[in-house]
Amino acid sequence: MSEEIKQENNMHEEVQACDNKEEKKAKKGKKTNGVTFTMEEAEKMEQMAKDMEDLKDQHLRLAAEYDNYRKRTTKEKEQIYSDAKMATVKEFLPVYDNLERAVAVGGSDDSPHLKGMEMIFHQLEEILKKMGVEKINAVGQPFDPDKHSAVMHIDDETLGENTVAEVFQQGFTLNGKVIRFAVVKVAN
Repeated sequence: MSEEIKQENNMHEEVQACDNKEEKKAKKGKKTNGVTFTMEEAEKMEQMAKDMEDLKDQHLRLAAEYDNYRKRTTKEKEQIYSDAKMATVKEFLPVYDNLERAVAVGGSDDSPHLKGMEMIFHQLEEILKKMGVEKINAVGQPFDPDKHSAVMHIDDETLGENTVAEVFQQGFTLNGKVIRFAVVKVAN
């Protein structure tokens, strides 16, 4: 019986030795790249890594927000410039109309007044062209309610149906947007 007690004591000592090793191992903690950290230090490092990931995510989100803000403000500036340009050109269109009428009335070819009016009219046309303003070609074209404003209808068999027969007031576009609709007579 004493031998059984000895074996039982040995087993008890071995279990205790294993428990002591596990306890030391738990206190010792994790081993990373050959360096051993306590569990407390390892937990702190994991928390710091998580915090760093959170900060990185916040930084990326902030950078994306700033990039979107920059793009949006650039687009808004371009829109404001385009709107201001369109409003300015629109104010000059009555002057264009008056010069066009004055040149159309004409007079003698030797008249210095007529030549002066033609020069001013062509100069205004060139300025508008440089600014990107284009005339809406209407005569002989199919009626387009997005570009033309019909004020009169006529029956003309030489023209096709819904074809612009005459332009009463020239229409203009700027960068594809209509500044002023062409006022036209349409054939039915």
